[in-house]
Amino acid sequence: MTLEQLRAAIDGVDDRIIGLLGERASLVEEVGRVKEKSGDSYYAPEREENLLRRLVATNTSRLPEAGLRAIYREILSSMRALEQTIKVAYLGPRTTFSHQAAARHFGSAVELCPERTIGEVFEAVERGRTHYGVVPIENSQEGSVNATLDRFIESDARICAQVFLPVELNLLGNGPLAKVRKVYSHPQPFGQCRRWLAEYLPAAECVEVSSTARAAELAATEEGAAALASGMAGEEFNLPVLAPSIQDASSNVTRFFVIGRKSAPPSGRDKTSVMFALRDQPGALAKALAPFEKAGISLTRIESRPSKRQAWEYYFFVDLAGHAGGAELAAALVELSRVCAFTRILGSYPDTPAS
Repeated sequence: MTLEQLRAAIDGVDDRIIGLLGERASLVEEVGRVKEKSGDSYYAPEREENLLRRLVATNTSRLPEAGLRAIYREILSSMRALEQTIKVAYLGPRTTFSHQAAARHFGSAVELCPERTIGEVFEAVERGRTHYGVVPIENSQEGSVNATLDRFIESDARICAQVFLPVELNLLGNGPLAKVRKVYSHPQPFGQCRRWLAEYLPAAECVEVSSTARAAELAATEEGAAALASGMAGEEFNLPVLAPSIQDASSNVTRFFVIGRKSAPPSGRDKTSVMFALRDQPGALAKALAPFEKAGISLTRIESRPSKRQAWEYYFFVDLAGHAGGAELAAALVELSRVCAFTRILGSYPDTPAS
């Protein structure tokens, strides 16, 4: 076939795709009318993840999984908007990694609402200003985001999905590297670029701010200042990249939670996050974890945080394989509640791939 013939064939395929998307949109609108009567949520993370899993499993083309997921995330976003305009809070301003994670998960056909702090993201969901929020929970290099863990102690928001975002950090600034005297960033990126900063900017003052986007905003107006932030932040604030991809580990990934008013129904492959406080007695932690070992339930993460209510009192956070509605995990959680002073299920959500 000639180039013109190949292009004509591709045009024909595109025409068929448009027709099928229109057919899908009509069905989605019907689903929306059914949900309006039943009161079901327009955003169904378990349904969306199962759809993506099925498409990946049946994909026989050379299109990679990441590309297929990205295409369908946008299709799902546009289709969801036919039912309802979803509002999603995130730690702003624009171009933060939280902003990128929210856009990656929900697509472009949503209303993204920047908030000044992680606490305000929780408040936006709790008070109904937004349907959902996106908050960072842990980084593959620096570990847990304590501000998020601490907020879960008091919040009634529930986890309904998780998002993994590869993080590439750049040094952004207007002047040459040799003249940088101050570096702005969020606390997490400073930890993720610790070795690079010690080697190339050992005398620079490191100033912590609320977000990487705020860091770029400040660096753009100050001589001798730079920011650790994303390339997107550099474009937003017209800051050149002085040094690209300077994170200490090449596989630098941040995990985010999507929070809402309720957990997701079972998807068939799920995780559950739980918070508990121990009784003041010997072997209390071993007793708390014993029901999961007995049931053969994997713990994929465990963290502790001070309660901030009483000295030396701690809350424990664990991620478990399975859904809280499943028989085995539900029984283990009942046993946990019997041996602990306090327990709370933070949410069950689809176990999505870390890519």
